[in-house]
Amino acid sequence: MSRFKQSLRKSLFNRYFAICSVVTLATITIMGGLVIGFSARYFSETTRESLRKNAEQAAAITVSGMADYGYQKVPVSTVQNGYRIISSTTETKIFLVNLDGKTLICSEGENCDHRTFGIPEEVMEAAVSGEYDGSGTLGGIYESSHYTVGIPIKNGETVMAVLFASTEATDVWFFIMDLMDIIFFCALIATAVSSVAIYFVTNSMTKPLREMAAAAKSFSTGDFTVRVPAEGEDEIAQLARSFNHMADSMADLESVRRSFIANVSHELKTPMMTIGGFIDGILDGTVPKEKHKQYLAIVSEEVKRLSRMVKSMLSIARIEAGDMKINPTDFDINELVCRTVFAFEQKIEEKKLEIMGLESDEVFVKADNDLIHQVVYNLIDNAVKFVNEGGCISFSYAQKDGSVFVSVRNTGVGIAQQELPRLFDRFYKTDKSRSLDKTGVGLGLYIVQTIVNQHKGDLLVKSVEGEYTEFTFSIPASDPKTLKEKNKRRNSEEN
Repeated sequence: MSRFKQSLRKSLFNRYFAICSVVTLATITIMGGLVIGFSARYFSETTRESLRKNAEQAAAITVSGMADYGYQKVPVSTVQNGYRIISSTTETKIFLVNLDGKTLICSEGENCDHRTFGIPEEVMEAAVSGEYDGSGTLGGIYESSHYTVGIPIKNGETVMAVLFASTEATDVWFFIMDLMDIIFFCALIATAVSSVAIYFVTNSMTKPLREMAAAAKSFSTGDFTVRVPAEGEDEIAQLARSFNHMADSMADLESVRRSFIANVSHELKTPMMTIGGFIDGILDGTVPKEKHKQYLAIVSEEVKRLSRMVKSMLSIARIEAGDMKINPTDFDINELVCRTVFAFEQKIEEKKLEIMGLESDEVFVKADNDLIHQVVYNLIDNAVKFVNEGGCISFSYAQKDGSVFVSVRNTGVGIAQQELPRLFDRFYKTDKSRSLDKTGVGLGLYIVQTIVNQHKGDLLVKSVEGEYTEFTFSIPASDPKTLKEKNKRRNSEEN
């Protein structure tokens, strides 16, 4: 069982914990990647927009200076000072180039990098056409990647020069690295918190399963008293309740099994001891020859009793194994009762009993004739056994909601109210029946109830001590239309 518990924890607890942890880490990783991606994109777009504004401001300064000279020349000192002011406040490199790509003025002065190389032709074409917006080394001018924006300087529709604004693109990587540090720190905290939460939640979910494993171990040793706590309405709680219900059923079954074994042992022991004692007495000469017949008659009765017990137990085995098949047919239940009563004619005459209710009209039912005969026989047998000398056994019938109710009532000592609930248990015999019934084994009423239940009917008992006992069972009534068609068919065949 310990291996089972370890396997249970491994297959459920550890697996569920690992899956939840992996999902949490994957979610954090994906979310972090998305945040970094969107943030980098936002940073890049913000930088480009800032460059564009800086370029527009520098372009305005350039156009204003050139306008003062009729667009014939560029006032270098004035324009360069404007470039430097913008550059110092925004960390932007601003430079003006002619249409050949040669730098004319730069915010960094005369020794700037832009004078070393000319601007690439494709960059100039884009800027002259309207606007250049790109990233890179700008044709080798920069050693590292830069964001660069270029816009044309015009006099009317004529492009006179191009103004560029650049800033290092490495700033975005510093931003991303800082952001990754923040995300990594947050991910550690989130992973730790989620791992603790997942651990306790998973442990709480698998705890009932571990308790079920422990309970199953107890069941294997015969202890059916252990139950699993079932709180809430989730699937685990429903499983726990079903498990407890199964445990209750197993406990009841075990109780019935032990009671069955005890009762069978008791019922078999008594006749076997009687038979063995008398046979030994006859064989060793203890019993005189003139009494051999008397004692052999007792042995014969005990053998018959054992035969009845075995037959009843075989019937029970067939019922519980589902081998008892119902073959319903339409027949007159009153006619069946009359035939069964005649089988007890000798005992009825010996007790001088009065029989009432046999003169009833036909009462047709749809049931298994042989099984219902067994029901009627057992009920009449009980009635004959426990009716008082000179008493009365009466039969009555009623029909309601598609069922026929058959009642067998006998006068006599009756049955105590506290014994009625156990009357249909296997091998159960009341104290009074033990003194009055020396041949029964306490299985008849159990078989009766089982057969009636097989027919979707009910078996009820009413009794008043010192007055009467009445058993009533219900079985399906015949369909009037079916009976009418059968009668027509029968009449046509007779004619």
